[in-house]
Amino acid sequence: MIDDPVQSQYESYPYPARDPRDEAKRLVTGSPSHLDEINHMLFAGRRDFRQPFRALAAGGGTGDAAIMMAQQMAERGVPSEVVHLDLSAASRAIAEARAEARGLTNLRFVTGDIASLPALGLGAFDYIDCCGVLHHLEDPPAGLAALAGALAPGGGIGLMVYGTYGRTGLYPLQDVLRRLAGDDPLAEQVALARRLLDDLPASNWFKRNPFLGDHKRGDAELVDLLLHRRDRAYNVPELFALADGAGLAVTGFVEPLRYRPESYLKAPAFQPRLAALSWREAAAVAEVLAGNLKKHVAYLAPAAPGVEGPDSERVARPESPAAVPLLPRHEGPVLAKACQGSLTLKVELDGLPLTLPLPRLAPAILNLIDGHRSLGAIHGELQAADPALDWPRFLEAFRALFDALNGINALLLTESPDDGHG
Repeated sequence: MIDDPVQSQYESYPYPARDPRDEAKRLVTGSPSHLDEINHMLFAGRRDFRQPFRALAAGGGTGDAAIMMAQQMAERGVPSEVVHLDLSAASRAIAEARAEARGLTNLRFVTGDIASLPALGLGAFDYIDCCGVLHHLEDPPAGLAALAGALAPGGGIGLMVYGTYGRTGLYPLQDVLRRLAGDDPLAEQVALARRLLDDLPASNWFKRNPFLGDHKRGDAELVDLLLHRRDRAYNVPELFALADGAGLAVTGFVEPLRYRPESYLKAPAFQPRLAALSWREAAAVAEVLAGNLKKHVAYLAPAAPGVEGPDSERVARPESPAAVPLLPRHEGPVLAKACQGSLTLKVELDGLPLTLPLPRLAPAILNLIDGHRSLGAIHGELQAADPALDWPRFLEAFRALFDALNGINALLLTESPDDGHG
């Protein structure tokens, strides 16, 4: 018999629900832990993946992060080991079956939890993925401290925790379900929860929240969202405090545009007031203004005195002619065509439409981004057609393009040797 209700939940409903047969059709990817994103956010784009790389998927569940990292490293020929750590034997079995379906040999599976990490003797890791796990621990600060203690020198962490405001209405409904059915077998709780959802009045805050839809995908997702026995959310100041407590600094957020209050407040009267905010204050204000951040994806590294925020020495910046721009989810010419006429790009972030202004050179630059050309090479080709385009003018245009597209996680940088990305 399993005494831990969280472990029992994941034995009965491994999360997220995955079928190993689907590995033949697609690779599940996302943030954190895409290899190019790790390099950009933690290694200033300079990590040499020809060198050995060890990664940990801490609380790896049914294997999304471990499989994604192991597959990418295998394709690029990175000498690597990815350790999948999880307390659920059922979840581990699914992850192992997925790895077997892909023929991955750089994966190692360990049954255990984050709290026991110091005693497991797994060694040090260049990178740790902890996605959707800390907010389910009995002691999240101790869990994050254990992860920080397992980092190799220069290493970092990719983290996802729930966001408070985007989950409005959820926690009162969780409490109602505990009161009505908390002692019932989990399968009966699932059935009752579905009936409750059908009967919710239109005024209920959960029903009115358009950002919470995981329960519609399946029973495992419903259990994780509505019936979890240990679940909390973080606002931005609480996330910073959590990192501080473990001796870590947030190097940046994924989709940083969502953490900029100027994304939401456009009136000129606000701009000098917003500019006076610190990076932490600005991110906290932006979260409240947006209201739809149901999770925070951030990268963390051991804190360095006086270094904080998106301009951290850990994060790649568009400065060097040797930097290679990467478009992880798009093709340059496709984006170039999309913005050719208006010099804007329209995006929607969880129901929030935004229009991103782009510089005049955006289409020409995008047409040349192929994951191999450096900024210096792109400038050289454009200058051949326009001799007046010196490096400062080109860099000014690229920085504006970078600010817009990196803001939605669509443009990254690397200076590491070509290892097959793009």
